[in-house]
Amino acid sequence: MMKKTVVINVVGLSKNLIGTSTPFLNNYIKKKRTAFIKPIIPAVTCAVQATYFTGKTPTEHGIVGNGWYFKDLCEIKFWHQSNKLVQSPKLWEMAKSMDPSFTCANMFWWFNMYSSVDFSITPRPQYHADGIKLPDVYSHPPELRDLMQKELGTFPLFDFWGPKTSIKSSKWIADASMRADEVNNPTLTLIYLPHLDYCLQKFNKEDQRIKSDLAEIDKVCEDLVKFYEGRDAQVIILSEYGINEVSNPISLNRIFRENGLLAVREESGHELLDPGASEAFAVVDHQLAHIYVNDLNKMNQVRAILEKTPGIEMILGKEEKKLHGLDHSRAGDLVVLADRKSWFNYYYWLDDAKAPDFARIVEIHKKPGFDPVEMFLNPSIKFPLVKVGSILMKKKLGFRYLMDVIPLDPSLIKGSHGRYPDSPEEGPLIIASEDSPLNKNAIDATEVCNLILDHLR
Repeated sequence: MMKKTVVINVVGLSKNLIGTSTPFLNNYIKKKRTAFIKPIIPAVTCAVQATYFTGKTPTEHGIVGNGWYFKDLCEIKFWHQSNKLVQSPKLWEMAKSMDPSFTCANMFWWFNMYSSVDFSITPRPQYHADGIKLPDVYSHPPELRDLMQKELGTFPLFDFWGPKTSIKSSKWIADASMRADEVNNPTLTLIYLPHLDYCLQKFNKEDQRIKSDLAEIDKVCEDLVKFYEGRDAQVIILSEYGINEVSNPISLNRIFRENGLLAVREESGHELLDPGASEAFAVVDHQLAHIYVNDLNKMNQVRAILEKTPGIEMILGKEEKKLHGLDHSRAGDLVVLADRKSWFNYYYWLDDAKAPDFARIVEIHKKPGFDPVEMFLNPSIKFPLVKVGSILMKKKLGFRYLMDVIPLDPSLIKGSHGRYPDSPEEGPLIIASEDSPLNKNAIDATEVCNLILDHLR
């Protein structure tokens, strides 16, 4: 019989954030075993979580980022949730083979849909034919969704991502996890708390607002730890990456376009990136970018352009990708990492008047790259709440609407991640009980899977 265990993923948590603003965690770690996690690249949510629950690098499990270029479709796709995309055996499958009575609940970790876990909940908005997007979740079994939203209210999707991000989404996930545990009593529960990830990208660590955000996530952690310890569960707290301050956004696709390598097409006065027709383009993901070179005769030109671009710290070719665990067919022909102060934005238009209509809205699936600027309301809008209210009124009246309130200003972003941290204190960490099998000061990200299995055993 395996030992009941819960893994609480506090995204963005690093050792240098734990202090007076996090009284519970500050006291908690003094009595526990802790270690730094040597991260993989890219140090982004989907890739890191896949490594944690497979014990493999992206070379083996295939998750090379939060999104990538699907070569057979000639399309860039981000934030897809099918577990079938992960090409290695999963933690819960390994545990089940050891103990047939083992069960697992996946509470908002990624690649949550159509997996072999016993219970799961993940964000899944309703997209209506008239363009309306309604908050919702997907669950297995389906009745788990109905139970949670009946007892806890509709999942606060717009507090999960966008200008309205707040502790409400992480609190809902925590409450749903505890309720699911009461109903199903799984052997292993995986919990995802995204709150710190977002506020640390919006504000630098010295901003006073970060203190209240830290206090909020600290309270959620306290509630979870006390609940699960009260149910005789082993508690593991970990993070995926740390977040460092940035001030230099890099528009790689604009650079490629200016050098005649990137193709766009115009539709209704807006420009759309055409990756299939481009000689080279970038799929950007925080501080890492995959560079796809459709015309391999242009490889030397592309590399020369990257070498001259300020803010790029590393360029990985075939051999370097092997060395860094990114040698997979989904990865770019070249992979670039930003320096400490830089990050990559997806912008490819040269005139904001030609920007696509989705550029000024929260639209994680249409944008050909990650866009953290979606967390901000356009500061040039004099009365943003009035504008948002008027758009919502159109929605309620049944009219089509465009929530075009997102700015086109990457300088607003103050934090990013994806590269290797400059020091362990700035990177991810793991906290386990005093009798945990964790017996080192630092572990590789690929060791997390076996460490969780050791706890279960």
